[in-house]
Amino acid sequence: MIPKLLSLLCFRLCVGQGDTGGDGSLPKPSLSAWPSSVVPANSNVTLRCWTPARGVSFVLRKGGIILESPKPLDSTEGAAKFHLNNLKVRNAGEYTCEYYRKASPHILSQHSDALLLLVTGHLSKPFLQTYQRGTVTAGGRVTLQCQKRDQLFVPIMFALLKAGTSSPIQLRSPEGKEIDFSGDVTAGDAGNYSCMYYQTKSPFWASEPSDQLEMLVTVPPGTTSSNYTLSNFIQLGLAAIIVVIMGAFLMEAWYSRKLSPGGS
Repeated sequence: MIPKLLSLLCFRLCVGQGDTGGDGSLPKPSLSAWPSSVVPANSNVTLRCWTPARGVSFVLRKGGIILESPKPLDSTEGAAKFHLNNLKVRNAGEYTCEYYRKASPHILSQHSDALLLLVTGHLSKPFLQTYQRGTVTAGGRVTLQCQKRDQLFVPIMFALLKAGTSSPIQLRSPEGKEIDFSGDVTAGDAGNYSCMYYQTKSPFWASEPSDQLEMLVTVPPGTTSSNYTLSNFIQLGLAAIIVVIMGAFLMEAWYSRKLSPGGS
């Protein structure tokens, strides 16, 4: 019990001293969420705070309030993982992390950029549609429209989600009940998309994501072949350089042998 109390006291004093005497010289950490910063209720998420600094302890905050005491460092890098389980709507909000040196002086770093964690399902599901039917061609432009059904009188934000990504790929503030997400298409944009919306202020209520919409992307004829030809040219050029270098080494070895006393 006593060691635990001393550890907690040291933690509070270190953070307090860092808040007062921190000079901002430590690198700002980064905060990320896995599997995503947009998750359904009753699910789990891991917040990872990372910094290139060593010999530090980490602090996690939600809206400026300290949530967890420092975690031990991973063996190979300056990082800490904070596990949030069985998430509820009240867990939504802006999270930041920071760290301080374990050794004196206990300087507190700048806090990370805020990560907005959203717990979906409190508001009704929107509808996602596209003006383009069927397959989309790479290099063209596509528009996805998200429509909500709720009549809300608070500031909201629409988010476009792509399966497999850890955060929204686009955010737009609407003027009415719908918003268009537009962009130029590449082959890497193929995948399943959905949209949702959320309140931009506490308590950050969020809707259930829309049904997924699959986007198929084709590559125009000639694009693949031209890239393949360019790749061939690069490979041939590298091979030629290697042959020249090897030839030079062989010539040098042969010439050195000729000059040696026992050479023939």
